[in-house]
Amino acid sequence: MENTEAGPSRPFAEPSTTYVNADSRPPSEPAPERPLPNNHYYSVEYPGYVRTASVPTAVERLGGPNAIDSAFRRASGRDKVESLLELRLRPGNPYAHPVPGEIVPTSNIVLKVVKRKRKIKEGEAGPIDGAVGEYTVEAVGVIPKTARFRSMADFQYQPDMSDPLAHLRKAMDTMDVDGILRYHIPPEDENYTVTEADPSAMDIDPQLLGEGEAATSGTDPKIRSNLRLFPPPLFSRQCVPQNYNYKANTASIQTIVVDEDTGEEKKRLINRTRWKGFGPIAISYDHKGVPDKPSQTVEEQRGQADKKILTKLEKLFDERPVWTRAAIFNQFTPMEMRDIINSKYLLPLVSYVFEDGPWRDTYVRLGYDPRQDPEARFYQRLYFRNINHPISRPSVVSRRQEQRNEFAQTRFSGVDDRRSHIFDGTTVTSETAAFQLCDITDPMLKEMIEDEDALRETCNERDGWYTTHALERIKTVLRHKFFSLLLGHVATREECERLLVPEEGTEKLPQRHRHRLKFGKHNMAKGALPPEDAAAHRLMTTLEQQRKTFPPR
Repeated sequence: MENTEAGPSRPFAEPSTTYVNADSRPPSEPAPERPLPNNHYYSVEYPGYVRTASVPTAVERLGGPNAIDSAFRRASGRDKVESLLELRLRPGNPYAHPVPGEIVPTSNIVLKVVKRKRKIKEGEAGPIDGAVGEYTVEAVGVIPKTARFRSMADFQYQPDMSDPLAHLRKAMDTMDVDGILRYHIPPEDENYTVTEADPSAMDIDPQLLGEGEAATSGTDPKIRSNLRLFPPPLFSRQCVPQNYNYKANTASIQTIVVDEDTGEEKKRLINRTRWKGFGPIAISYDHKGVPDKPSQTVEEQRGQADKKILTKLEKLFDERPVWTRAAIFNQFTPMEMRDIINSKYLLPLVSYVFEDGPWRDTYVRLGYDPRQDPEARFYQRLYFRNINHPISRPSVVSRRQEQRNEFAQTRFSGVDDRRSHIFDGTTVTSETAAFQLCDITDPMLKEMIEDEDALRETCNERDGWYTTHALERIKTVLRHKFFSLLLGHVATREECERLLVPEEGTEKLPQRHRHRLKFGKHNMAKGALPPEDAAAHRLMTTLEQQRKTFPPR
């Protein structure tokens, strides 16, 4: 559509007329130069068929002459964002999403071509290219800007126009005050499905209906949703089509699996290059039984494992069935420890882990159940969080550099750091406390740990084989000694004994300020109360506060 003139007409030289004739000029002679006129035109690449009689309709769907003129005039400088030209294929329908157009700069020329036909006389041979007559080409103007519609049309949805909300929307668009006042919220209709109209009774092109729909249109009625969902102003923000070029994963293979419940065979795609986890089997405290062999994925790697390290691991777990990560690593050289970390399947070949309970985050020998052996009380793990030591996850580069520095210091300084898992009450090697009771060599704590009068008959999820009172005494002394060492002070026996004196009139130990731990299976081994005890504690605290606030008369 290139018939809208933008700007005042300017007089220019007489139109240049060129007569094209194949035999009138030698091929080697160049075409003559002609000056371009100063008239500017607007050009709209309308995405549709436009005939001479339908030009007014096309202009109306573009918003009218004023909207077209405004879009072209703003298509420069800071107003370029406002130079959007919208094509509304359903003008007047507020739910019809327009097709956005863009004003782009061009350097096109408007040509006026006139063809004068002449009759071929009888017996006269016509031209080979079929050009009969004379053509006149005249440049009438230039096109500096063009409106193009290269974006995809948005999804369209037409709601029920008889709905009261549709009437309200139409009244608000036309500022119909009476229509707005007539709106009322209709009662909720729980019939959320309705019978869809027969497509054969609607004015729909048969080519738009599938073969299956056309065949079954007269049999069973179709059901559609009746949720009264009104469309948003825009469905999709993607206006430029993209070739995603979807392809199947070359590493995926099709296999047949059998459903264990029904015995039905199903096809399934499996990625051959997927990462296979080599972690140890993890169970919860209330899990019945313990694993006696590694997982199949880990067992398949036994042939690639270092026989020397694997034999040493098996020997260590025979001597002591439960180890912490630090304790087991301290039994190896730095090079062997690096091989264990990198292989990932050496420890899972000989051990499993508990997710919660007194032996949380410890490696337990396959087939050994510490919940059934009272001697496993020495392998219970105590953990105290240091709030002054922030928990951060270093980057891979910094973590590798720290490991190299530790290996270099261990190798060249001659310092033996294989006792970091042992607590003797006088030295500290880490800012976090995570010790097994068997690795505590402090004399006072050792006496309390080996006291056989402080045991239970059955194992407990929170306290293990110790009574709650006995384990709290051990934690109190260990906590005081450890954090005293962090402050540069070695706690004396008298200090610890004063902490073990119960409060007057109770059997509870003096309460020290500490952060409350929320209930959770991972926190029970740290001292958090079970859910029923936590609820009772909260109830008693509330009653005590009310008693102090409202004393009895």
